[in-house]
Amino acid sequence: MAVKSNFIEPTGVKDLWVINPIVYGDERGYFYEVYNEAVFKKYDLLYHFVQDNESYSSYGVLRGLHFQVNPYSQSKLVRVAQGKVLDVAVDLRSDSPTKGKWFSTILSAENRKQMLIPQGFAHGFVVLSKTAKFIYKCDNPYSKAHDSGIAYNDPALNIDWMIPPEDMIVSEKDKNQPLMKDAIHNF
Repeated sequence: MAVKSNFIEPTGVKDLWVINPIVYGDERGYFYEVYNEAVFKKYDLLYHFVQDNESYSSYGVLRGLHFQVNPYSQSKLVRVAQGKVLDVAVDLRSDSPTKGKWFSTILSAENRKQMLIPQGFAHGFVVLSKTAKFIYKCDNPYSKAHDSGIAYNDPALNIDWMIPPEDMIVSEKDKNQPLMKDAIHNF
């Protein structure tokens, strides 16, 4: 799909989109639709979300790069309600022309951008502001037995996380994820 509009913009990675919702604002504040199934269908973005998640983190917290393997692979619609993060998605799909490619964008409460990440991608983010509230929809429930990930600092990916490594706060789980080439997945 080669779509470019004010609402949806391509990222250069197959099936990965940045969503720019229409925001209505005045002196009282603002309003926007975070998700509208009919609008997404208009762009052939056919997802059935079943779970909403929220995390709160401080500056430097890096979460990722996570994914779930089949049959619990997840698509995600991610956004930031407070603060600012660098959001990253890596294509792991074996049949994709962009396998191994990654894309990053800044998501913030100010820009209200969202990223739509399909199944078969690893996903992570790092907090760039003092704190951040990160919210996302998933089209499959969480399954601990199917939870997986790849190393956030994989040299083959060479992701620029936009903060010094010494400022990163990374869980033990994420410090010990395998390199992309060694990760077991079935997409």
